[in-house]
Amino acid sequence: MSGFAVRRAEATDRLVLERLWLMFRHDISEFGGQLPNPDGTFRSERLQAAFSDPDWEAQVIMQDDRPVGLAVIRGLASQVRVLSSFFVVRAVRRTGIGSRAVRDVVGQHPGRWEVPFQDNNLAAGRFWRRVVTEIAGDAWTEQHRPVPGQPALPPDVWISFEVAAGREPCAWAWSDSGGGVGTEGYRSCLQFAQRHVGEFGE
Repeated sequence: MSGFAVRRAEATDRLVLERLWLMFRHDISEFGGQLPNPDGTFRSERLQAAFSDPDWEAQVIMQDDRPVGLAVIRGLASQVRVLSSFFVVRAVRRTGIGSRAVRDVVGQHPGRWEVPFQDNNLAAGRFWRRVVTEIAGDAWTEQHRPVPGQPALPPDVWISFEVAAGREPCAWAWSDSGGGVGTEGYRSCLQFAQRHVGEFGE
């Protein structure tokens, strides 16, 4: 995937990420019914925290010299990090860039991770279950949690998993010990990921 990169956002990336954030919030507004602010923007507290709070971080996803997505992480100082927001533009979906970006983002911070998404966002659910399986095999959990301060909203889905330092996608399948399924299982996992890279959105 020539020209692909994921890097930590700097102050000079802020305007670019604010524009990508509008696309992201527009994308997910259909699942929660959120309307724009009077000035045409959407709520952006999470993105703003990534530039002001040391416990948050924003990543920019690049293809050559073009910004094609973003990731917002919280809990950098915690035992569990949360991939709070993730987005790639529609032009690069179903190309593998989304799943590659997730692996790069979580690989920068090995340890325990959680990813929330809305239950009625079926494409997101398929995407996250596939990508997390590529990363952690079947060693992940899924649960519904209420949206804080929003009792009228349906609960969100949260996926929890762990990233080992230096771990490659499908590495869980390589070892015959500890639940792995050996060389053939490793190859099958990679083949599955390659076959279905365009099936689930990103």
